[in-house]
Amino acid sequence: MNSDQVLELFRAAGALLDGHFRLSSGLHSQGYLQCAQVLQHPTHAQALGETIAAQARGQRPATVLSPALGGIVIGHEVARGLEIRGIFAERVADSLALRRGFTFAQGERVLVIEDIVTTGKSTRETIDVARQAGAEVVGAAAIIDRSAGVEFDVPWFALARLALPTYDPAQCPLCESGTPIVKPGSRPSPIAR
Repeated sequence: MNSDQVLELFRAAGALLDGHFRLSSGLHSQGYLQCAQVLQHPTHAQALGETIAAQARGQRPATVLSPALGGIVIGHEVARGLEIRGIFAERVADSLALRRGFTFAQGERVLVIEDIVTTGKSTRETIDVARQAGAEVVGAAAIIDRSAGVEFDVPWFALARLALPTYDPAQCPLCESGTPIVKPGSRPSPIAR
C-alpha cells in the first residue's frame, strides 16, 4: 500500500474533514483526519497494519506499544502483522502510563505505533513510558504524518504525509473569522479560544 492508496482510503471513508478543529495538541487546524472512520473497517485496518508491519519488521520488535485511544486499533493490527504482543498506554490524570498489568522485560524491544502524528507529543510520551518501564524503543511508526517535519530520537516513518497547516489559537485565522470550532479526537485539549 503506497501513500496515495492510504490517503484514498481516508477520502473514501469521509475521514478527511474540512472545518475548524481544536486538535489534541491545543493547536487549531482547518483540516482533520478522523482515523476511526477508516479503522472501523477491519479490512482497511488490517491492510494498514500489515503495511506498517512489513516496513518495521527489520527493527525486530518484541512488542508494539500504542497510546490510547487513537493508536490502539492500528497498534493491534501492526502487532498481528508482526505476530507479536500489542499493548497500550493510557491516560492517568494528565500522563500516559502502563496499566492493566502490562509490563516489559528489561531491554525488551518495543515499536511505538500511533495513528496520526501532528506535534509528536503522544508518540514522545509513549516512548518515555516504554523507557521508564525498562524497554528499548527500536522505532516508531504512524499511518499519517501531518507534522511537517517532527523528529524523534528513534527511527520512525509514516505511511503517508499530508500537509494540513496548524495555528496557535491566539493567531488562528479561523477564530478571527468567527468560524465555529469543533474538538474531535480522544484527548482533552488545553483551554483554547
